Amino acid sequence: MKKLFPVQHVMGYLFSLILSVVALSVVVWDLSVAMGLTILLVCAVIQLGVQLFMFMHISENKSKSALYTNLAYAVVVGLVTIFGTLFTMIWGYQIK
Repeated sequence: MKKLFPVQHVMGYLFSLILSVVALSVVVWDLSVAMGLTILLVCAVIQLGVQLFMFMHISENKSKSALYTNLAYAVVVGLVTIFGTLFTMIWGYQIK
């Protein structure tokens, strides 16, 4: 029965909930901007690791090069989307 219960998934889920509560507490406690952003960034990086390794099983495949290539591609697409949006909305086209 021990093999049937997904202990790692439950622990990952609980850890994700705890990180979400910590992120929500930044808003509730009305922290300073610098402290709030620091806490949010740390929580986001930890949450990224929990999601990748616990739920997306990034470390359970024999072909690690394909996994990391796909991960790098996703990061590049995300960054292009973010900076492309910033470029067009803030630095780009302006109505006269």
